[in-house]
Amino acid sequence: MRFGQEIISDFLRLRQKDGRVWAEGYTQDELDIAQERFGVVFPPDLIELFLDRRPVLGWDWRSDERQIREMLERPFEGLLFDVENCGLWWPEWGDRPDHPHERSLVLRNILKRAPKLAPLVSHRYIPCEPCEVGNPIFSINQSDVICYGANLAEFFENEFGKFQVSVKAPKYIPFWSDLVDRAYRSPYYPFKDGR
Repeated sequence: MRFGQEIISDFLRLRQKDGRVWAEGYTQDELDIAQERFGVVFPPDLIELFLDRRPVLGWDWRSDERQIREMLERPFEGLLFDVENCGLWWPEWGDRPDHPHERSLVLRNILKRAPKLAPLVSHRYIPCEPCEVGNPIFSINQSDVICYGANLAEFFENEFGKFQVSVKAPKYIPFWSDLVDRAYRSPYYPFKDGR
């Protein structure tokens, strides 16, 4: 077992430069290209932030194509894992299909209707819809989804400063806010037995 700096991934190690939290921002052209390449629309407050600066520990939308594509797919893969291994299936999804492939198709269609997410740092995401200021930031690990900040400013304070529970209710985002709401009251919550 390795401890301390040894367990930090190469990705994180590359991002840790002299203890800096922020790196230079993007140009508008770079942001336009990234949004087109990955099929996302950054909310206005994220664009404003990215034009000024970007988190050193975040994804580089110019060069981290493989990692970003993996992170775009990660919410689906994590939810599918819980569908197949933890009994996750909401009544509004209809009858649970008998075959894994069919369950995968149902889940894929559900996520196609949900607001698309853009990865920020690690497994933290911002909804691309609505395309307006003040979207919450979600921490997504399979069906264990929490709101990690009611908006970008609160998220970055929580991520790089002192974590504080939000005093204001985050904006409702279809599907993703429902995951947060159901996480601890659902019989399908995968870790409800304390594992």
